[in-house]
Amino acid sequence: MSVTVILIIITVLTSIYAWRDSTLKNKWIHNAYSANKYKEYYRLLTSGFIHADYMHLFFNMYALYLFGGVVEQYFAYFFGGKAILAFLGLYLVGIVVANLPDFVKYKDTFGFNSLGASGGVSAIVFCSVILNPMMELIIFPIPIPMPGYIFALVYVAYSIFMEKRQMDNVNHMAHLWGAIWGVLFIGLTEPATLPRFIEQITSSF
Repeated sequence: MSVTVILIIITVLTSIYAWRDSTLKNKWIHNAYSANKYKEYYRLLTSGFIHADYMHLFFNMYALYLFGGVVEQYFAYFFGGKAILAFLGLYLVGIVVANLPDFVKYKDTFGFNSLGASGGVSAIVFCSVILNPMMELIIFPIPIPMPGYIFALVYVAYSIFMEKRQMDNVNHMAHLWGAIWGVLFIGLTEPATLPRFIEQITSSF
């Protein structure tokens, strides 16, 4: 069984359990104030294993399923026996990295909470885009296929726009920070992927 599938199963089970047990949800959610005051830094990671509702859980796990397997295959080639550790580093650290800006910003604000695996999922998605920038992707709800690198640009622009507008209850900057981590991770561990990324794009014109 792939690491991606195992992570999905764990996240689905813990999310469902947290919906039924508010004690677990309150203990695992990223409450920046509690994380800072009581040194509960584990919240920056555990918050990635609980979700707000079924829709939130579905979209994150669906994206993880679509892109996780692809990244696992590349990592098996790049890292060999350390591929699982590399994948977990990309995903789990992505969750933490995505939460860090909010931790710094809201560590003295009691009412701030954040949850979901979006940071880790974004790291997987953007790592996949770097590895294969020409794959066709679709941004929901726009049914127009586009190359992965165009998808990435639109996604970044959309995240920044939505964060400034504050039109919903979604932490769009967490998505963006997770995406940045995904690019940094593959760029630092396999530097040749970045020139190859640029080469694939320029050769497509």
